[in-house]
Amino acid sequence: MREFICFRLQMREDEDSIIHKSRRLFQQFVVVSFSMIESHRLYEIRKKQSTIRGEVLQGIEEAMRRGDTEASSIGTRVILPSSYMFNNCQDAMAICKHFGYPDLFLTLTCNPNWPEFQRYTNRDQVPIADRPDIACRVFHAKMKCLLNDLKNGVFFGPLNAGMYTIEFQKRGLPHAHILLWLDGRNRLQNIEIVDELICAELPNPMKFPHLYSVVSKYMIHGPCGRVRPTSPCMKDGRCSKFYPKQFVNYTSFDEDGYPIYKRRDIGVTVKSHGVDLDNRFVVPYNPLLLMKYQAHINLEFCNKSNVIKYLFKYINKGPDRVTATISHSTETTHSFEVVDEIKQYYDCRYLSPCESMWRIFAYEIHHRWPPVQRLRFHLPNQQHVVFDDHDTIGSVLIRNRDLMTMFTAWMMANRTYVEGRNEH
Repeated sequence: MREFICFRLQMREDEDSIIHKSRRLFQQFVVVSFSMIESHRLYEIRKKQSTIRGEVLQGIEEAMRRGDTEASSIGTRVILPSSYMFNNCQDAMAICKHFGYPDLFLTLTCNPNWPEFQRYTNRDQVPIADRPDIACRVFHAKMKCLLNDLKNGVFFGPLNAGMYTIEFQKRGLPHAHILLWLDGRNRLQNIEIVDELICAELPNPMKFPHLYSVVSKYMIHGPCGRVRPTSPCMKDGRCSKFYPKQFVNYTSFDEDGYPIYKRRDIGVTVKSHGVDLDNRFVVPYNPLLLMKYQAHINLEFCNKSNVIKYLFKYINKGPDRVTATISHSTETTHSFEVVDEIKQYYDCRYLSPCESMWRIFAYEIHHRWPPVQRLRFHLPNQQHVVFDDHDTIGSVLIRNRDLMTMFTAWMMANRTYVEGRNEH
């Protein structure tokens, strides 16, 4: 189903596609299409849950010795756990254990004014928010280009590892969170190297006019605070992003490991919403990255132990969700009565047109390099065995008694091959 819908959503030069010009209707079509794909996929998983059971191999052998014959009398129902995001977080921690703490945390936000977008919007007179297919294709291409630059050491030198996750803003456009582990020779070991890669100041408009224009356009937060208390970032009378920052002459780190970047009071400002903003409102950036990709690209130093788990949980937190209860009200009492005997709870998530299109195109939501191989440990004869209700215990044992698991095969390889003993 996904491939069919993906095929139908392609633009063709010899066809005047009405659906692509339908604006909000096209957004609705994309969301409903992906919901159908997801519902069909989950149905295929759910319909087998009533017959699938699980038990450790030793428990099956004990049932055989007791004289049991039907597999339905042993084990427990197999319910798929919601562990996808948790496993991604554990994979990130495995990379951290091998290579140490990550050095850089980069956020790339989709720019609706990229020239690639303007070509389509000017031709069809449709805003990019109503063309999630174009938004996803262009952002995916930009991500591929950025990752290729990072892996080739264009901006920060050689990398040991990296990972990213794609998120989707409420208005639909995607952004990426990227963690980078620099090669040992390029680790950010002192303040001078941090200052070379990360800047939190407005450039001199006379010496660097183009960079000044780009920073002014993409890397200024606000105005907010007392000069603009109605800004969206204001919560309880304060900026939720802690702007404006304080003027400081040198980069340092606070007691929690967060960097305090150099922000000198040098008199360079930019006007936004009628307010002159200085270095206290500049979001940290890398000049080379910003000049090439022309978008909001926030770059942060993160090589401290007490911020690592927060970052890993942040980039693997998943979409916004809500738990809803289905009920109906009676006309006489105006009270609410649950439809079923047991409450029907639906765990719902916010689904935007851009996320729907991203998944229809089967683009990656999470990616990491190098890859992490998950190895499930177990004691002898304690490996988990999955079988069907209709199987007999004898047939389950025949299939699984001499079957090697990944863990036992790994132990065998260590015993057999000398070169495998140093792999970890």
